[in-house]
Amino acid sequence: MRIHFEGRARILGDDVNTDYIIASTRKQESLDPQVLKSYLFEALDSSFAGSIRRDDLLVAGKNFGCGSAMEIAVTVLLAAGIKAVLAPSFARTFYRNAINNGLVPLECDTSGIREGDELIVHLTESSVSVRNTATNATLIANPFPAIMLKILESGGLVPYFSEHHDFVD
Repeated sequence: MRIHFEGRARILGDDVNTDYIIASTRKQESLDPQVLKSYLFEALDSSFAGSIRRDDLLVAGKNFGCGSAMEIAVTVLLAAGIKAVLAPSFARTFYRNAINNGLVPLECDTSGIREGDELIVHLTESSVSVRNTATNATLIANPFPAIMLKILESGGLVPYFSEHHDFVD
């Protein structure tokens, strides 16, 4: 079991709440992630959504995804082509919503990553590593329990359950 992807680092700060990811006012207009992705992080930077490229990786500070437990914050990130968020810590509900929807929440020290750095992520059953090609540094992230890794590998909880019809180790 292996997950591998590469992407450009997009830097955010500490305590990025779900209403910063997608504003509550936008959720009143539509719940379609394909529509909402145009408004990602507009409260922090109105040009951010327009600068996102498929496969970008969000790199944040502590407590990413705090605030509302709305699952739409995760699905909008996925709709924008973001596969993972790296942060020293996550709000528990956001972390679980990420796993359930196939967004990879990597807990690691992000202090040495800069805007635009190219990152290479490897997840296996025994380890999670992030190589920063700009600095040639390798970060070790917290590993995932086997069942969570299988859910991520399937693309989320619904695809996992559709395939296995049960929780198998």
